[in-house]
Amino acid sequence: MTVTTSTSIQRVLVVSLGSIGRRHLRNVRCLLPTAEIAALRRPNSPSSAEGADHIFHDIRSALAFRPTAAIVASPATDHLRLTQTLVTNGIPVLVEKPFAHRLEGLSVLVAEATAKSLPLFVAYNLRFHPIVRRVKSLLEENVIGRVLTARADVGQYLPDWRPGVNYKEGVSARRDLGGGVLLELSHELDYVSWLFGRPSSVYAAGGQLGDLGIDVEDTAVLTLRYPEAAPIVSVNLDFLQRAVARQLRVVGTKGSICADLVTGECDFYVASTGEWTRELCRLTDSNLLYLDEVKAFFSAVNGEHSTILARGQEGIDVLCQVEAARQSMANHREMKINYV
Repeated sequence: MTVTTSTSIQRVLVVSLGSIGRRHLRNVRCLLPTAEIAALRRPNSPSSAEGADHIFHDIRSALAFRPTAAIVASPATDHLRLTQTLVTNGIPVLVEKPFAHRLEGLSVLVAEATAKSLPLFVAYNLRFHPIVRRVKSLLEENVIGRVLTARADVGQYLPDWRPGVNYKEGVSARRDLGGGVLLELSHELDYVSWLFGRPSSVYAAGGQLGDLGIDVEDTAVLTLRYPEAAPIVSVNLDFLQRAVARQLRVVGTKGSICADLVTGECDFYVASTGEWTRELCRLTDSNLLYLDEVKAFFSAVNGEHSTILARGQEGIDVLCQVEAARQSMANHREMKINYV
């Protein structure tokens, strides 16, 4: 199905054509069927790609294409370098999550984009999931009262992510490419902050608990605390669960919410009525998350204000939480999260 969007965007650059880059390329073609689309690939990579009008193997050629917007889908270790070059040349950017593999240089990048009024967003697309958006509306409507505790859980066995591909060679499994659950599954840290605000401290435990033979953490369990006594939010991330899981449970003073992002079932209990209500917030196609995200990015490039897309600073906030969690795991104590 072709989905069109009214836009002045005529030239789009997709950086890197791994699995997520290819998805973005298809979706850009779907959203902008008449636009010129170019891909930037590493030298010695194939010189063709379905949906691309041009293939470049160096950033200078890509800049000469004069893209109206760019999507950076390279490994996290390349995000800062590539995004900085694009922003310096006045190009709006959507960066795949995480924003980068470390914090150095990101504040300068965000400051430059802000000074130029350039859209700069991080692709935390679970914000577009209908069940996450429904939970946010229930909280804003005060349906369950003041939030006391919450628990977010995500897990999937890493070798099952991409059948037929050696999981040890993928980004998720390699420290040199910015892998590990804290970065690869940081969607949960982003949407938890979107729902409950920025936590002030974290206690984390985890490491290589499974038998995957990778050099990054396969499990992390975080307890996030806020300046007030509540909420206390726990986040469980792992590459080990054999049955795919992605759930959120929220306990409030007037009720509870149980949301399953896999089944699309959102149950909420209201104490005043003593009843549970079930709503179905299912994704008919998981690609809709990516389509909606890119469509929102293009709208922002065209001057519309986005209330859902994760801004560059919010991507930095997630990395501040990751850094504090790593320090906590190393020092076996609760760490203050130092936001920059």
